Parts: sequence; structure tokens; C-alpha cells
Amino acid sequence: MISQTAFIGLGRMGLPMTRRLAAAGIAVRGYDVSEAARARVDEIDGAGVAASAADAAGGCAAVILMLPTSDAVEAVLLEEGLLEALEPPAILIDMGSSEPLRTRALAERAAARGIEMLDAPVSGGVRGAVEGTLTIMVGGPESAFEACRPMFEAMGGNVRHVGRAGAGHALKALNNMLSAVHLLASCEALAVAERFGIDPAVFVDVVNTSSGRSGSTDNKLPNYVIPAKFDSGFTMGLMVKDMAIAVSLGEGLGVSPELGESALDAWKRALAALSDDADHTEISRWLALAEARA
Repeated sequence: MISQTAFIGLGRMGLPMTRRLAAAGIAVRGYDVSEAARARVDEIDGAGVAASAADAAGGCAAVILMLPTSDAVEAVLLEEGLLEALEPPAILIDMGSSEPLRTRALAERAAARGIEMLDAPVSGGVRGAVEGTLTIMVGGPESAFEACRPMFEAMGGNVRHVGRAGAGHALKALNNMLSAVHLLASCEALAVAERFGIDPAVFVDVVNTSSGRSGSTDNKLPNYVIPAKFDSGFTMGLMVKDMAIAVSLGEGLGVSPELGESALDAWKRALAALSDDADHTEISRWLALAEARA
């Protein structure tokens, strides 16, 4: 079992994931470019803070990256020297939402140094990170996955090995494309129901016992959209990024995801009208604003 890990990227997801690891008895050495984030990690029993990403990795059996994009991952690994700082047989784990083909290329580069790499993106949002109920979809060598399984299980309630390098990132992007399509369609249906005079709560209750039920009607509409809280913890910018990865992957493989492309266009227009940092459930606000302008 891995007893010590580095954790790079201590934001809204990374910080509670670090807490879960430390609570499971895994020593964590964390790093983030944010001084405030580093200070919060230093307050966790069983966790400490490093002066740099490379410093955090020194002597650790595993290094976890929770960064927003492939660009950020490559910057830390290649430009800031983290990959060179890793000592075989350390395992490198990218738990952010990166681009599958770029992940595969990085895995090959790491393997040339004797470093096994896993891509292990998550689904479940901030709440799942806090509660340790994340779904974790892992691509890469199965031996490395088994070595890291106890660590993953400290952070997630549904941990699956899904294929070779890049498979986790591919599955995460495709999952989020589905989630975005569901949410857009659910918000459109809710708007029509309300205009017709159907109570939103009644709409949700009936749909959730019928064939139109989805994660959006079961969770996002009643918890974030209808009460207008819009605080799910996952931004509009990240959703559009993941959708674009899924659509691009399909196109690159000769599959034309027409519904995904159409939904991505709508989400891009919503993003332009709102902001990168807007909660993704605010897609319902964009629909209302577009209706008001019509």
C-alpha cells in the first residue's frame, strides 16, 4: 500500500481529496501556486506543504495532479521539472480532466523514465470530494491501478479501471458531454412546463419516476436550478472544456457526435453570455435570458 503521496493542485476538489487521503492514514505532501491553498493544507493532520511541485514529489511513491487542463499538466511536468524529479518506480496520477491523446503521449514519455502513469479523473463534484463518494475512472497499467486502489478508495465510492492510458480521461469527457446534454434538455423542458403552469416541484417529482429521469432531474434541477442556488461547484468553463474534448475525440476517431456538437454550440453561447466562473447549472439562467431577448 502507498503510504506517502504528493498532491499538486489544492483547489475546490484537491483540498477535500487531500483531507480524505490524510484521514485514511496516507501521508500527503501538498503544493499549489496559491499561498492560501498551501496554508489550508498545512492545517490538515497528516499533511504538509512543499515549496514546489518537484519538492513535493521527492521520495513519494505516488504523485497526484489535480490541475484544470492538459496545458497546466504539461507545464508542471515538463517545464517546471516534476517529471524529471520523479524517482522510479513512482506512479504519476493525473486526476484532472485532460485531453486523452495528450495524456497517452505523456504516459509514453513517463514510461521511458520507468514511471508508470495513470489518468484517474473524477465525477461527483465538490460534494463527492468532501464525502469521499467520487466516481474515479482510471486508465493505465492495471498493476499501477492495483497499487493505488486503496488510495483511490479513500477518495471515491466507485473506483473502476476502464482501460489503457487515456481511457479515464476519454470516459470523463464523454460523461460530461452526456451530463451537459441532459442538463440543457432538462432546463428547456422545465421552462416549457413552468410556462404552461406546471409547478416545478411537481414536474421534477413526476419525471423522476418516469422515463425522462436523469442525473439532472434527480439532482441538479431540485438542488441547484429550481431554488436558484447555482452552487454545484462545477463551472461553466470546465463543462465547455470537457464537452469540447469529447467532441474533438469523436471527430478524431471518425465519429460525428452531432447532438454533442449542437449542445456544445449552445453551451459556448451561454458561456459567452455569462462567464467561465459561472456555475454550470446557470445554463438555466441563460435560457431564461435568451427567451427574454427573443
